[in-house]
Amino acid sequence: MDFLRTLVARLTAIFRSRQLDADLDEELRVHIDLAIAESLKRGMSPEAAKTEALRAFGGLTQTRERYRVERGFPWLEPLAQDLHFAIRLLVKNPAFTAIAILTLALGIGGNTAIFSIVNGVLLNPLPFPQPDRLVALHESKPNFENGSISYPNFIDWRKDNRTFSSIGLSRRWAFSLTGRGDAVQVNANFISAGYFDVLGIHPLYGREFTLAEEQPGAAPVALISEGLWRRKFNAASNILGQTVTLDGKTFSIIGVIPASLHLRIPGFRDQDVYAPIGQWGNTILLNRGAGLGFHGIARLKPGTTVAQARADMLRVTRNLATAFPDSDRGVGASVTPLKQQIVGDAQPFLLVLLAAVAFVLLIACVNVASLLLARSAARSREFAMRTALGASRNRVVCQLLTESLLLGIAAGIVGLSLALWGTHAALKVLPAALPRADEIGLDFRVLAFTTFISLATGTLFGLAPALTTSRSNPLPALKDSSRGSSSAHHRALSVFVVVEVAMALVLLTGAGLMIRSLVSLWNVDPGFNPRNVLTFGLSLPPSMSMASPDATRAAYRGINERFSSIPGVSAVSQTWGAMPISSEDDQLFWIDGQPKPKNDREMDWVLDYIVDPDYLRVMQIPLLRGRFLTPQDDERAPLVVVIDDVFARKFFPNQNPIGKRIHLAYNSGKVAQIVGVVAHVKQWSLDADDTQSLRAEYYLPCMQVSDDFLAMLRAGSSLLVRYEGSEAAIFDALRRVNKQMSAEQVIFGDQTMESILSDSMASRRFAMILLSSFAALALVLACVGIYGVMAYTVSQRTLEVGIRMALGAARRDVVLLVIGRGARLCLVGVAFGLASTIALTRLMGNLLFNISPTDPGTLAAVGALLIAVALAACLIPARRAAFVDPMQALRTE
Repeated sequence: MDFLRTLVARLTAIFRSRQLDADLDEELRVHIDLAIAESLKRGMSPEAAKTEALRAFGGLTQTRERYRVERGFPWLEPLAQDLHFAIRLLVKNPAFTAIAILTLALGIGGNTAIFSIVNGVLLNPLPFPQPDRLVALHESKPNFENGSISYPNFIDWRKDNRTFSSIGLSRRWAFSLTGRGDAVQVNANFISAGYFDVLGIHPLYGREFTLAEEQPGAAPVALISEGLWRRKFNAASNILGQTVTLDGKTFSIIGVIPASLHLRIPGFRDQDVYAPIGQWGNTILLNRGAGLGFHGIARLKPGTTVAQARADMLRVTRNLATAFPDSDRGVGASVTPLKQQIVGDAQPFLLVLLAAVAFVLLIACVNVASLLLARSAARSREFAMRTALGASRNRVVCQLLTESLLLGIAAGIVGLSLALWGTHAALKVLPAALPRADEIGLDFRVLAFTTFISLATGTLFGLAPALTTSRSNPLPALKDSSRGSSSAHHRALSVFVVVEVAMALVLLTGAGLMIRSLVSLWNVDPGFNPRNVLTFGLSLPPSMSMASPDATRAAYRGINERFSSIPGVSAVSQTWGAMPISSEDDQLFWIDGQPKPKNDREMDWVLDYIVDPDYLRVMQIPLLRGRFLTPQDDERAPLVVVIDDVFARKFFPNQNPIGKRIHLAYNSGKVAQIVGVVAHVKQWSLDADDTQSLRAEYYLPCMQVSDDFLAMLRAGSSLLVRYEGSEAAIFDALRRVNKQMSAEQVIFGDQTMESILSDSMASRRFAMILLSSFAALALVLACVGIYGVMAYTVSQRTLEVGIRMALGAARRDVVLLVIGRGARLCLVGVAFGLASTIALTRLMGNLLFNISPTDPGTLAAVGALLIAVALAACLIPARRAAFVDPMQALRTE
């Protein structure tokens, strides 16, 4: 503490005497300047003039230095002097200071914004206790590495594993909540007992489910979210034991889950309601071969690795395959760290964005370094004076670095403000593009990163000018006739231009590749027409929960008729299976006439779409052969199926599939006849569908599904509507007609097919927008930098231009001279940039679609654009040089 008090006292004394020292330094500098000038006029050599000046004034400076050392903390005196002088200098040059700070702030702000995203998504641990012990569980199957888990298999996994301290299972669902105001649809999860214990989440009130409550047939209980508790129950403290009506069934509330829960993985979202798995009235829940969309999580035992867990689950699944060969042969367990599961494919494009914004910061640094170098050339006489008076090279470098560090710190403060705005803006553009988006923000790591890059950039952009200036010969600067800058300054500025152009080219190429990739992706034919197609969920009234199959079919027919009668609606279809891009559903089958497979794993897989006859009109899928489904394909007619062309080529090569028959495993092996072939619809995504092993598709009539399957649809289904006119008007009409049918029938989750397609490209679009923004900023900074360097070069070559024009050079020659120099530097930068681009853009391979990372067209277009912009930046200095008055230039020199 004594040391700190002494340090503060010394600093206070130093800054109080700073103005006096500054005035004395200024007076001393003037006297020494005059003494050297007088000696040079008398014909004295520069060395002798310097010696005489030092002899005359050296005593005063030595006395001052001894006094400063005696005051203690000798290292503080030079630092305080440099800081005081740097602040005065920057304040006296507000235009230069503002430009430098803004330029750096853009680079620092962009880096901080992207780093905050990388930090929130990739670096921060998951917000759960001991998150490194959490893993995601799936069933690995022939067509799915991360397939859904059957409930009976999960029970055996939970019982037989030796590496998990706890394990949980979940499936997303939706309930119609009634009895508390208007009927609403609430998102839900069916979960196993102890699911939240795996995550380390404890209810605000109450408890979790027990194993007994998880079993089918147990009394209905539920957990609700803190949000639902506040909205529907007014945050009642006596919430435990109250009831909530879901799909017409009364559930007793046993707990409230805190709003701090944020988890988005297959099979689970943080929802409004959590019910035990046994409350799902699915007749095939206990079928060991039915995954039904369940996925799991687990917590590793202390000291257990993921590799050990995988080996343990391999043992468990092999034993199950032996015990249940018909359903479990070929089924394994996929064990993935939970953080890896959540982050998914975000890591590659986030790292690309981080590298891109680092390039922007480097370009900003080069720009400011150019400004400082040009400014230091104008201050060459000042530095020569300091050197002549005995200042060491280190002192000159320290003074310049102090100035640049002050600029870096000021830019860091401004950049942090820009980062706050930029981060929020980026997340609002595409909030669904990033996992863990709600965890992105400023924390200690982000603030430390901002501080570091502020100091690092201050050092980086100040180092080159400082070293260049400190190495220059001070003697020429002391002569009145020496006004030009040294060749070292010109070389350094030329290098800066080349570096700026090269880095800008890399960023522009990356942005160009992303734009072309996204355009190419938009031009992919999804197999259907997404324009003017609306999709939404529909929950039936609770009174339908015990309806017969015939009554359920009649209800859905009535819904189709009422919605189809709305003006502007051209076609309506239920959809109970897969949905292009957004959801998938797979089934097993075997071809009639072939031996029945011994077990499920030997059957063939297919994506199944369970739809109405108008589905083809809604989606406008081309019919290639035969016919599509008709209203006559009802529950009393023979089973029929329509296949896609991928199915036809794979299972009936070089044959006409019309009239062929297949056995539907889900429908007790009943035979369905193929009546038509339609074009393939991209199910998985626009870019990856062709790479999937499971692509074959078939279409089944809604009315021909089994009664057991129809029982699962008593709660509701999804619909597709093709409309004309305004989307808002059509949706309002749908809601109005739906309300007329039943006040307890709820429409929810409306989306257009165009928005679904757009969301599937969200991560690519997010990367493209940011890359394009950084590339545009880099182009502007490079243009400004080239203009600044060329303008400075022209000002330093005024005498040369005047002599050329006095000797007869035309203005056109002067313009060509300046532009030629700029063009040479730009071409060198483009050459280096192309070499760097070819090496670096290969890292973007996973982000591109249908385009090479070294696409010649993109490289040529970007190179031409950069050259054109650079030449345009040279044009103003060139015109200024062309209009120099030769006599005025010669007289000035």
